[in-house]
Amino acid sequence: MEDIVEEILRLKRERNAVILAHVYQPEEIQEIADFTGDSFALSRQAAATDADTIVFCGVRFMAETANILSPDKVTLLPAADAGCQMFTDALEGQVRQARADHPDALIVSYVNTPASVKAMSDICCTSSNAAAVVGSLPEDKDVIFIPDQNLGGWAEEQCERPLLKWRGGCPIHASLTVNDIRLARIKYPQALVLMHPECRPEVRELADYIGSTSGIINYAAKSEATEFIIATEEGVLYELTERCPGKEFHLASRHLLCPNMKKTTLVKVRDALATMEPRVVVPPEIRERSAAALTKMLSIKG
Repeated sequence: MEDIVEEILRLKRERNAVILAHVYQPEEIQEIADFTGDSFALSRQAAATDADTIVFCGVRFMAETANILSPDKVTLLPAADAGCQMFTDALEGQVRQARADHPDALIVSYVNTPASVKAMSDICCTSSNAAAVVGSLPEDKDVIFIPDQNLGGWAEEQCERPLLKWRGGCPIHASLTVNDIRLARIKYPQALVLMHPECRPEVRELADYIGSTSGIINYAAKSEATEFIIATEEGVLYELTERCPGKEFHLASRHLLCPNMKKTTLVKVRDALATMEPRVVVPPEIRERSAAALTKMLSIKG
């Protein structure tokens, strides 16, 4: 593995590349990354660098977003088959039908969607600003929230505004149960529960803090508490332990593991840099419309 890491570092210099790793990636991938974080923050970070090549260690929609924001850079996705279980390939056609059925409604799409869906959206949102985005929209308009119904429900609760929520979601977060949290609290009675809003509403009621992955990390870093139960994908434990030495972290469930996020390997990163493949290229017409929805999102404070 040491030889492969050295080769990655050499190729990275030769390609003038930046390596981005989502916090759900395997530990060894996060270790070699120039930047770790959530998907949209990483894409913005890449756009701000002078790199010619972006190596996105994550899933496809993340690499697409990086390419939307940095069309002048080569975007590589080492794990070409890394998709997202939150939606299927049918989502684009279904959203097109929803637009036809509700022509006056506004569509809010989570950044965790394909570029083709962002292109049909009025505005995008992240897990950290979903409520602020929904709250910024005209109250006399119906709002369709795509694709995570649990995140949509969280935004709905925060804004006290009904939404037309898509019947989809992250199966990893949705797998977490009330019993999981109760058992974790019994085992770690002093720990605070930090939870992602993609969890189901009855589970969210048991959290001490609800926020995005970056929000969870920042909360743990700033908190005076020293023990936490983490209710999101297990890969975040690496960044938490790096940022918060001396604090203890326990997963809320052993099932909080995304198989697609674990498809990236050091060998795939090396091969991507060596061959400059597989590339992710968003077609210009889709990129422009997607960029418009992302730009609108950036104007919202949240």
